[in-house]
Parts: sequence; C-alpha cells; structure tokens
Amino acid sequence: MLLHITYLQIAERLLLAAFASMLFGINRDERGRPAGMRTTMLVTLAATISMLMVNILLNMDGKDSSSFVGLDLMRLPLGILSGIGFIGAGTILKQGNTATGVTTAATLWFTTMLGMLFGAGLIPFGIGATVLGLLILVGLKPLEQRLRRRHTGTITVTLDTEGASEADIRHLIESCHCKVNGWTSEFDSPSRLSLVRAVISWHAPNKLDVGRPAGLDALRTMPGVATFRWERDSR
Repeated sequence: MLLHITYLQIAERLLLAAFASMLFGINRDERGRPAGMRTTMLVTLAATISMLMVNILLNMDGKDSSSFVGLDLMRLPLGILSGIGFIGAGTILKQGNTATGVTTAATLWFTTMLGMLFGAGLIPFGIGATVLGLLILVGLKPLEQRLRRRHTGTITVTLDTEGASEADIRHLIESCHCKVNGWTSEFDSPSRLSLVRAVISWHAPNKLDVGRPAGLDALRTMPGVATFRWERDSR
C-alpha cells in the first residue's frame, strides 16, 4: 500500500471494484440467483472501502502510546471476511439432500477479495484475479454441463391386476443402465403386489433439464400397471 493516497487513486480503486463486481453480479442475475448485481457490488465495495480506510490510516499506525489513537489496521479487513460468511450462508438453500446457491456464495466471497485487492491498490493483481474468476465462472460452465454426473430419481408404480412382478420391474429398470438404490413394495394381500417404489441413479450430462433415463416409459405399458409416477431429485 501507499502511505498517502490521492482522491484520484481512491476513485480509481472504487470504480475498478464496482466494474469487476458488476460483471460477476450480471452473471448471477442471468441465472436467477438470490444475490445478483446489486448485492455483489455492495459487498465488493464494502471490502474496497475497508481497505481504503486501512490505507488512509496507515500514516497513523505506529504512533506511541501518548498518541490519540493506536491501530491494529488489519482487524478491519479480517472482520469483513468474517462477516461475508453470514451473507454467503444466506444465499445457500437446502432442499432435501441437495443444496443450491453454493456457487453464488463462493462468488460473493471471491468478489469480496477483489474489493480488498483494489482497495489496497493492488490493481494488476485485482484485474488478473477478475479475469481468472470470470473465466472460471463463465468459461467453464459449458464444460461443466457436458461432464457426466450422477442423477437420482424416484419411480412409483401402482398395479391394479395380476401382471408385472417385482423381478420384471427391477429387470426393466436395470436394463435402462440405472442402479437401484432403494426399493419399497406394498401388497394388498399376501400374494397381490399393489405398489412398487424404486429410488434409482444414473449418469447423464450435468444439466438441470435432464429427463428420465431412456426406456423407463416402458413401465407404463407393462401388464397390470395402473399408474406411473416419476420424480427427479432437484439439485
């Protein structure tokens, strides 16, 4: 940091931090995330202002005990980093066994660091980190979507007459390259199967709109099947 900074340098750091955080905020807004452009910019500028305050107060640091103030200047940015954890936690939503908003929370943490870099006057470092962060957030998204990941879902089949057996249903599910992770059977009588519920997993591209595995629709036409219900676990 510089011992003395001018108003022009302060304005430069604030503008760079605002522009960098705006780019990240637009990305979050486009995806409908809870923390969008305004939240990201405010968090980043708060970090920038804290580092600017540290920079402005540097010439007071090291005063003897008779001085009007004694400062531990790094407590302020450390407090900012601790506080951002509460905001980041607020963007994470847990639904069942899955959580959403983790990338948004990480983005807020990252842009907070950008604000601290720009506020400290580390302009080349801040610009380089901004470019790298955008490459990760935007440039790697198509690659991430093409990668195959494990998806899970639940099949519920009710039967009204004698027909498909548990073995038949399980064989059809496994023939669709699915793994059965959970199995529930219900009987109306000791011998008549009335309901089968299977929790399955399979691998497919990493997309939110991925459908059910090919071939599962054949369950609807099996003998004795009255209803077929499909639920895919959300992420």
